[in-house]
Amino acid sequence: MQELINTFHIDWKLIIAQLVNFAIVLFVLKKFAYGPVLKMMEERSEKIEKGISDAENAGKKLAEITEKEKEVLVEARKQAQEIIAKAEVTAAKSKEEIIVEAKAQSEKILADSAKKIEQEKIQMIQEVKGQIAELVIAATGKVIDEKMDGEKDKGIIEKAIN
Repeated sequence: MQELINTFHIDWKLIIAQLVNFAIVLFVLKKFAYGPVLKMMEERSEKIEKGISDAENAGKKLAEITEKEKEVLVEARKQAQEIIAKAEVTAAKSKEEIIVEAKAQSEKILADSAKKIEQEKIQMIQEVKGQIAELVIAATGKVIDEKMDGEKDKGIIEKAIN
């Protein structure tokens, strides 16, 4: 082995010095380069994992919101149908009430018209009776050629007419 050391010119002191230098460089690199790089990589991987979990949560929330939106739309349609049905029922009731009211008004108008016609008829009959009475008085006066008292004439004519 001595021969090998002499052949390759290996110096023990130099090897020990190089080992010490190597240990110092290794310690410095680990302390100031490897540690911060490793810490930075861990932080980055945590951010990536957090981003992935946030994206998954956002996808779940989007699905939930979409489902709730569908439920709200179904409920809104249901309420709209109920409102329409109530409006139709109300319209039908109003229509019936309007028809009944119109019939009642038309019957009232017809009854009032019949009463008015009856009153006008009675009034016309009385006027005609009065005119007939005057004509009868005039005719009787011409026939008899003498004029009787107006009060007596009216009394006689009314007895004759009735």
